[in-house]
Amino acid sequence: MPSHLFADRPAPQPPERGTVDALISQTQRLRVDVDAVRRDTVHAETDPQGRWQRALCELAVHQLDDLNAHLGQLRAGIPVDAPEDEPVPEFTAAPARPEAPRGSLLSRVGSAEWNLLTDEVTWSGELYAIFGWDQAKQPLTLDELPALVHPDDQRLLTTMVTDCLVDGRPIDGEFRIVRPDGDVRTVHMMGEPVLDSNGMTASMWAVLRDVSELRRSQLAVRETRESLQRQQHLAETEHRVAVELQEAVLPPWRGQLQFPHGSPASLDLAAHYLPSSSSALIGGDWYDAMQLPDGDALLSVGDLTGHGVTVTSGMAMLLGALRGMAVAGSRPGPLLGHLNQMLDASVQPALGSAVCCRYDPVRRILTWAQAGHPAPLLFRGGTGRALTPPDGVLLGATTGAVYGQAEERLEIGDLLVLHTDGLVPGRDAATGAERLLALAPRFAGARGAQDCVRTVVETFGQTEREDDACVLIARVGAP
Repeated sequence: MPSHLFADRPAPQPPERGTVDALISQTQRLRVDVDAVRRDTVHAETDPQGRWQRALCELAVHQLDDLNAHLGQLRAGIPVDAPEDEPVPEFTAAPARPEAPRGSLLSRVGSAEWNLLTDEVTWSGELYAIFGWDQAKQPLTLDELPALVHPDDQRLLTTMVTDCLVDGRPIDGEFRIVRPDGDVRTVHMMGEPVLDSNGMTASMWAVLRDVSELRRSQLAVRETRESLQRQQHLAETEHRVAVELQEAVLPPWRGQLQFPHGSPASLDLAAHYLPSSSSALIGGDWYDAMQLPDGDALLSVGDLTGHGVTVTSGMAMLLGALRGMAVAGSRPGPLLGHLNQMLDASVQPALGSAVCCRYDPVRRILTWAQAGHPAPLLFRGGTGRALTPPDGVLLGATTGAVYGQAEERLEIGDLLVLHTDGLVPGRDAATGAERLLALAPRFAGARGAQDCVRTVVETFGQTEREDDACVLIARVGAP
């Protein structure tokens, strides 16, 4: 049907064909680029962020398909100067195109005119398809149209139509329709009053677009975005709790841990925690030192597998049990046996590694045991070596494991380095120990344990690491 000449403005001129062709080409190129991004995200749907990215790509691709189809219709145009023997296509003469496949955003666009003077109603074939209305039937009048509108949206449609016919306001809104087959669709309607020469409303003309799939896709984007935001909020909360718990458990030593008055020796202690570069979550690594009631010192480092609040709280529980049993007098070997039993009987089984040392400052004897953990490194006189480890398997790996003990006599000026296996990134335990032992000359010239820790952090702290790590350094000093 030829475009109406509205009383308040002239008919718009169609765009140049070359301009539309250029827009179509740009849309098609952009569609190819977006589709490539969509294919890259096809395997990234196991987490909320991946699903959100996928939904955004789907929405963009479908809307570009929709835009391309509409530009194609614009390019085809409607012949306004057709010969007399070639009828001008009316809305009712336009055949309905095949149903768009479910899940496609390629929207149907139909049009209608309701003549208020003659009560004549004209629908395009596309509008019949949108409403699922039999083309053999008469199109619905404005009074009959609400029969196909969702009950909750009937008042909205009535208000839009009334404002258009009475106040001359353009229609621009959405409502849901219930097709005869029961399918609920969402329709976007844009309409205007058509005025006669006296400025009176003679008819109402409208374009209706089925935007059901578009709205479903937008809903999917919104839901996945909200899911991602919730996940990010939970992750941030978990990280904050884990950090606070870890900071409460791992003491930041600066300076010496003094033994009781009159003891012949003291320990200069320093330690540092290095977070993972590949995970935002806190792991289960720990370091600890405390003075025991009999004057001995307890030194330990360890690692509980995993990341997050659960692992950090498990690490805190394990460290609390270790301290309690050490205060009660347990020696390092039996102590690790009790920790193994505790992890083995836990509701949430876990694996861990640890080194537990008990230092007697009077005799300067270090008694230690290990559970699948790198051995302590002893530095003396500008050289270093790894202590020979006694038997010991990972904590929680087997029931009834027995852990051996070893003893080492220390001298004033000795430096003891305890660390977890993630300290030297991307290396096996043997190579990591070699790189730490290579720091012996620098340790020999250090003023204290804190300088030695600083040397370790400067050497290994800037390297990308897959896991977090701890280092604890103790230097034997004179009283």
